[in-house]
Amino acid sequence: MKRILSIFVAVFVLAAFSANAKVVKMNLNAIYGATSIHTMGAKKFAELTKRYSKGSVLITVYPGGSLGFKGPELLRVVKDGQVPLSDILMGVVAGSEHVFGISSLPRLVTSFKEARSLYEECKPLYEKAALKWNQKFLYAAPWPPSGLVTKKAIKSTKDLKGLKIRTYDKNGANFLRTLGANAVSMPWGDVYSALRTNMIQGVLTSAESAKNGKFWEVLKYFTDIHYAYPLNMVTINLDYWKALSKEQQAAVLKAAKETEDAQWRYSEEITKANKGILISHKMTFEEPSKALSKDMNKAAKQIIDEFLSKSSKQEKAVIEKYLNK
Repeated sequence: MKRILSIFVAVFVLAAFSANAKVVKMNLNAIYGATSIHTMGAKKFAELTKRYSKGSVLITVYPGGSLGFKGPELLRVVKDGQVPLSDILMGVVAGSEHVFGISSLPRLVTSFKEARSLYEECKPLYEKAALKWNQKFLYAAPWPPSGLVTKKAIKSTKDLKGLKIRTYDKNGANFLRTLGANAVSMPWGDVYSALRTNMIQGVLTSAESAKNGKFWEVLKYFTDIHYAYPLNMVTINLDYWKALSKEQQAAVLKAAKETEDAQWRYSEEITKANKGILISHKMTFEEPSKALSKDMNKAAKQIIDEFLSKSSKQEKAVIEKYLNK
């Protein structure tokens, strides 16, 4: 079966290059909607790649998981060449590759500056992990910081008891359960209807997602807990990568670096703007109380300690540096 799959990948790679020896066409799987920060970043990356390669590398972005791939399977999907490139939320694939869970560790960093520093220190580890999965790591960028978006005010852990809250990865689920909430996993496309029908009473997500989801229609409070600055990465199947010329590879890397820097700046800019948008729609924006912060730090430490128990020496060295900052 593995041999047959390798043959199919080889055929797809040849097809991408055969129509015109100088022009390469590839698809990029984007898991969020067309207006999402990361889908827009992927489109920027595609445009820059076309420009810097002088039209010899053409990337088509498919938003909203329209190619049929959306979650934990994405490392495997790119590894097997089912799609040449994909946008991947790191925390979602941490079950396959432990190191990709670092950016979604709760309350490890509390600012964009710290988040970027953590990313730069982890980048060699991410690149090495991607190679294990037959792919080249191209770039990564953060979501705006995650907060608690809920139907009622969250002043203490008592207010979280029994609440069903949607989260995006294992770390978030453990964090919420430790605080007394019921963590719920569901596809993003189902979240709004679940909120409207009261199947869930809140979401652990960013102000950006709250804005895109028009959550002011079904939720009232945004508690700015600075839970994490989770990263999305874009990778390319290694067979496709190696088939590019040196000049084309250089063009792709230049586009990736420029996109990465722009996405980090943009994420910070929209964090401020989105707060204003949510408030304009009558949502209440709150900082966590001291008591809630204390309980969250305890919950976060439990999760980070568990993560460290399964970490490599290199992972531990980076994480402990931020724990002791």
